[in-house]
Amino acid sequence: MKVVLMGYMASGKSTVGRLLASELGIRFIDLDDYIEEQEKKSIKSIFSEKGEIHFRKLEHQTLQKILQENESVVLSTGGGTPCYGNNLQTILEQADCSIYLQMSIPDLVDRIAREKEHRPLVKDIPDMDLPEFVGKHLFERVPYYSQANHVVNGKGKPEAVVTEIKKILF
Repeated sequence: MKVVLMGYMASGKSTVGRLLASELGIRFIDLDDYIEEQEKKSIKSIFSEKGEIHFRKLEHQTLQKILQENESVVLSTGGGTPCYGNNLQTILEQADCSIYLQMSIPDLVDRIAREKEHRPLVKDIPDMDLPEFVGKHLFERVPYYSQANHVVNGKGKPEAVVTEIKKILF
């Protein structure tokens, strides 16, 4: 079974993905972490050294590789992954189930504000400007996310979100 989790940053994709994979007894892969391991560089370094176009090509190739090489996997994508190139089409064609972890702007802003230093995209944005930034960004990305096979509210405790996902899967 191949399950792909997508959604905005801080929506819980990695946390929920790890827990879900553990409960299903299958492998968990965080796409960004996997790319960093393969390239032996941070995503931030890849962006700054080679640019976004290079990163997005690498991201697409890695996404395809993971979905082709793993019979069973829970894959957590980067927040932007479904929005670039043919990534969404790849996910919809090659995964058994794609899930959008949906959250409201205020809930996302609350989570992001608490972990800004670990999020290069927003680390320099003042807290008072975060709601507008997240709102605009989410507005652009929702048309992609909402094409997932299922939409699950990501706000609850990770265990509750996993329970909801398992109801969908079984």
